[in-house]
Amino acid sequence: MPYTPSGFFCDRLIRERERRDGEGSLNKPLRFNGQDFNTLRQECLQKKSLFEDDSFPATVESLGFKELGHKSNKVKNIIWKRPKEICENPQFIVGGASRTDICQGDLGDCWLLAAIACLTLNEKLLYRVVPAEQSYSERYGGIFHFQFWRYGDWVDVVIDDRIPTVNNQLVFTKSAERNEFWSALLEKAYAKLHGSYEALKGGNTTEAMEDFTGGVTEFYEMKEAPKELYKIMKKALERGSLMGCSIDSLVPARLETRTVTGLVKGHAYSVTAVEECKASQASKVRLVRLRNPWGQVEWNGPWSDNSKEWTSLSKDEKDKLQHQSAEDGEFWMSFEDFRKNYTKIEICNLTPDALEDDKIHKWTVSMNEGRWVRGCSAGGCRNYPDTFWTNPQYRLRLLEEDDDPEDSEVGCTFVVALMQKNRRKERKMGANLFTIGFSIYEVPKEMHGNKQHMQKDFFLINASKARSKAYINLREVTQRFRLSPGEYVIVPSTYEPHQEGEFILRVFSEKKNTSEEIENRIEADHPVPAPASAGEESEDDQQFRSIFQEIAGDEMEITANELKNVLNRVISKHKDLNTEGFSLESCRSMIALMDMDGTGRLNLQEFRHLWNKIKQWQGIFKHYNADQSGSINSYEMRNAINDAGFRLNNQLYDIITMRYANENMNIDFDSFISCLVRLEAMFRAFQAFDQEGDGTIRLSVLEWLQLTMYT
Repeated sequence: MPYTPSGFFCDRLIRERERRDGEGSLNKPLRFNGQDFNTLRQECLQKKSLFEDDSFPATVESLGFKELGHKSNKVKNIIWKRPKEICENPQFIVGGASRTDICQGDLGDCWLLAAIACLTLNEKLLYRVVPAEQSYSERYGGIFHFQFWRYGDWVDVVIDDRIPTVNNQLVFTKSAERNEFWSALLEKAYAKLHGSYEALKGGNTTEAMEDFTGGVTEFYEMKEAPKELYKIMKKALERGSLMGCSIDSLVPARLETRTVTGLVKGHAYSVTAVEECKASQASKVRLVRLRNPWGQVEWNGPWSDNSKEWTSLSKDEKDKLQHQSAEDGEFWMSFEDFRKNYTKIEICNLTPDALEDDKIHKWTVSMNEGRWVRGCSAGGCRNYPDTFWTNPQYRLRLLEEDDDPEDSEVGCTFVVALMQKNRRKERKMGANLFTIGFSIYEVPKEMHGNKQHMQKDFFLINASKARSKAYINLREVTQRFRLSPGEYVIVPSTYEPHQEGEFILRVFSEKKNTSEEIENRIEADHPVPAPASAGEESEDDQQFRSIFQEIAGDEMEITANELKNVLNRVISKHKDLNTEGFSLESCRSMIALMDMDGTGRLNLQEFRHLWNKIKQWQGIFKHYNADQSGSINSYEMRNAINDAGFRLNNQLYDIITMRYANENMNIDFDSFISCLVRLEAMFRAFQAFDQEGDGTIRLSVLEWLQLTMYT
């Protein structure tokens, strides 16, 4: 989707200031949509009214956009009701939140419900997401709130308690207890976070697991899983990790996709326990407990609820396993059957401690926000060498080796996690997950400390040192690495070029290491000196003087319209530029750049200074316009601007592309000159105001408006 520079970058600056003030942390979450739970609840209590959330109203818009949109028959009978209209004595939580409180409704969000079931196993995590002291008895105002990790920040999401129903039954998630509503309200808050209930249809359990914890996920394909998988799973649960599994399928999960043993293909399951117990013949058996978020449909093989295997266990062993025979979606199976029947397991670690290792490490994390902008920084993968180098780049410094004296190989362990942002929320506009991945390159020692963006030639002659296992259309791609101390460049990208979106890049490391976006220092070299007052004039100069005197008359000053005529008469002779000439708006910008006396006109000296600049910029344009098409590719604009003496960062290159490139991502001569004129003018204005020379200025509203409206 297209981005508005002012809107995007204003939001980004505000968010960075909020983070500096501690907002977005666990103790001070951001207020989603600016809504403050305590303030809104107090207002409702004082007015003796129930909260109605205008930002997520009880209408079709909150249900969905296609299958749950205005034209869908599914929404015709839906009535939004508060729990007190559904049953007597509604409760937020009945007897403590547990995994059996989650039963899937008519929404294909088993991935979310599997993650919620895992969340109930860790009370500390649960009550971070589901804040305590919410109820239907004390201080009830029809308002509730939940907290989620959202791309690096914790956000507090406020909702009212109106829930979709049909025939007085909840349409979506429900609890096994008819008067319990925490799980239905949690689902509603998560739907609000993503724009609608329908946006939750289809997904990966790891997505919700990370949104509940801020953790990082690692995948294991069963056919490639390490021999110590049982130990890895057990250790993960002991450390509070969330765990899910699934069976690959090409079609959505439904009853018809069940295997003969009752397992559902294409469906998300929660892994809720891993235990080893002693059978009657003194042999040990390893068991895994799973839960189907449907709240029914269970495994019917060995160790299922009523299977004969349970007779081999003592009462104490059964009690330890909390074995019970009930059609509640929860069941046990042997670890061997688990490996044989499931194809994938995902583990969301609160920290990326190596689960194969018995040591618990204290990891550090660095996070960078970025975006791929079509025509500027959306370069695609290494298969596209002409544009790959334009992708955002992040310098990784591995400073200290791992503390592992038993390992003879020197190295630094780190985990890279690349996550694309907002694709689920933008589904209603046709957005899908991009296929994403990343590559890691070693920086030569002679370039250490150099923060310049690596150029095309570097990637043509250097192979990657490491890379993500594959490019894949998941929200997040994660990989663990071990490399020698040194400097590296991480290049995140979509598989195809020209795909526009936002992302965050997280790097977890055991020891002190740093990662940061490569950002050039913003400066202007001003390579074109002011023209001398006298000297030999070229043929063009003589022609200009003659034309200038002819047009300017006795006043010897020209207006923007007159400047347009002068320039275009000369430029028209340069057929290789293939240009229709300068627009009136471009000429107004040129006058604003050179107008030293504030008359809105140019005198001859100002005009000559301008022409000298245009001649140099024209030479740069011709260099990149080798095919004489009359335009240069937006990806080449970065180097052209650099040749003109301006050192900019990625954010500014993004803005320039969006502002000056056409729909084919090309920049014509008029736009090229206009861009450089604007850059020159803004640098000059800033330096005039930066009297202390410290790179910061302070402007009044009037000064700001005068500066921006004229330049």
